[in-house]
Amino acid sequence: MEFHLRQIGVVRTDATDEEVRERSGNLSGRIEFFDEYAEALEGIESYTHTFVIAYLNKVERPLLKIKPRRLLRKGFREDQLPEVGVLASDSPMRPNPIALTLVRIVRREGNVLHVEGLDLFDGTPVIDIKPYRSDYRAREYKVPDWVNYEARPDI
Repeated sequence: MEFHLRQIGVVRTDATDEEVRERSGNLSGRIEFFDEYAEALEGIESYTHTFVIAYLNKVERPLLKIKPRRLLRKGFREDQLPEVGVLASDSPMRPNPIALTLVRIVRREGNVLHVEGLDLFDGTPVIDIKPYRSDYRAREYKVPDWVNYEARPDI
């Protein structure tokens, strides 16, 4: 089955692609919605956070297995990275290059949302947003050990 989605806006940040990779989740920027969707934003400023659903237009080829490279920023060496299925990770190299990221809403100016916590490149197409509600929180959860590992010289 094939789906057709419509872009409703675009991510704007002054960060380079490399800065986005290095500071993922710690960037400020804007989501500029196309004029025809401005009315759909009414009331969004009542929320503190929103999920952004975006199309990862710079993903060249999807992978089925990856090594979580973000662990390199924690001091891991390449040979220490676990290999996992891409669907068991937050890697952008997905079969369908769709991003889900949670950002803090700083303010709204017309059809522009100023946000913090971006991990998307400048120019990334936005498909949708969904305001964050407290009932989206999992009370009990688990994650694999590698998600929380800190680099240790003995591994």
